[in-house]
Amino acid sequence: MSDWFIINSNALRLGAFIGLFILLAVWEHYQPKRPLSVSKLQRWGNNIAMVMLNNLTLKLLMPFLAIDAALYVQQQQWGLVSLIADTDLMTSSFIVILAVILLDAAIYFQHRLFHKVPVLWRLHRMHHSDLDIDLTTAIRFHPIEIVLSMLIKITVIIALGVPVIAVVLFEMLLNLTAMFNHSNIRLPIKVDHYLRYLLVTPDMHRVHHSINGRETNRNFGFCLPWWDRLFGSYQAQPTLGHQKMQIGLPYFRDAKEYQIQNMLTQPFRNK
Repeated sequence: MSDWFIINSNALRLGAFIGLFILLAVWEHYQPKRPLSVSKLQRWGNNIAMVMLNNLTLKLLMPFLAIDAALYVQQQQWGLVSLIADTDLMTSSFIVILAVILLDAAIYFQHRLFHKVPVLWRLHRMHHSDLDIDLTTAIRFHPIEIVLSMLIKITVIIALGVPVIAVVLFEMLLNLTAMFNHSNIRLPIKVDHYLRYLLVTPDMHRVHHSINGRETNRNFGFCLPWWDRLFGSYQAQPTLGHQKMQIGLPYFRDAKEYQIQNMLTQPFRNK
C-alpha cells in the first residue's frame, strides 16, 4: 500500500490540492470571514502565476527534491528516525507519525527564522504584503524563498532520516493545511475553538498576517498549533478583532505591488 501511495504521490497531491482549492473557493464565496479590499481577479491571477513560476524554478534549479532525499537516506539508513526504528521498540506507523510531527516542528522553527533574520525576512515579506488573506495567499512565496525552504527541508530529512512515506504525507498535509488556514472562510466560533487544538485554523493564522508588527510575529504554525503554545508565540485573537484588523505590511500597499514583476523585486527594495 505504501509503495502504491509513493508511486502515485504526485497525482494524489495534485488531486487533493485541486479538490480542496475548489471547496475552499466556493466556501469563501458564499461564507467569507472578511470582505476583500482588492480585486480577486487581480490578486488570484498574480498569486497563481507566482506558484507556477515557483514550480518551474524548482524544476530548473532543484533536480534533487524532498522525496529524492528521503529515498536516499532510507537506502543508506541514515538519521535519527532510522536509529529509533532500529530499536524495534516502535511500530512503523508510529515512526511515520513521529517523523511527520518532527517535520512540522522544523517548519515552525524555519518560519520563525525567516521572520528573525533580516535578509530572510526580506524574502518572506512578499508573502505578507498581500492586502487580503485567502486560500491563494498560501501559495504566494518568492521563488528564492521556495528554493531556500526546499534546501532546509532536505537538510532536515537527511538529519532525521525521515521515511519516504512520511515525506509524501507531510508534503500533502502541509499544502492542504496551508490553504485551509489561509482561507477566508467563516467557521462557527465553537468549531474554531476546539479545532485549533488539533489544527491551525483560519482565525488563528489570520493574526499572523496583521499589519500590527507584534501580531505578525505570532502564530507561526502552518499545520499543528502546538508549537506556538509551547514556545510562547501564540495569540488567540487579533487585538482589533477579525473585521477591523488590517492585513499586510505598512509598506507595499499600492495596487501596482500586485504586478508580478513588482512582487519579485520586493526583497531588493528598501522599505
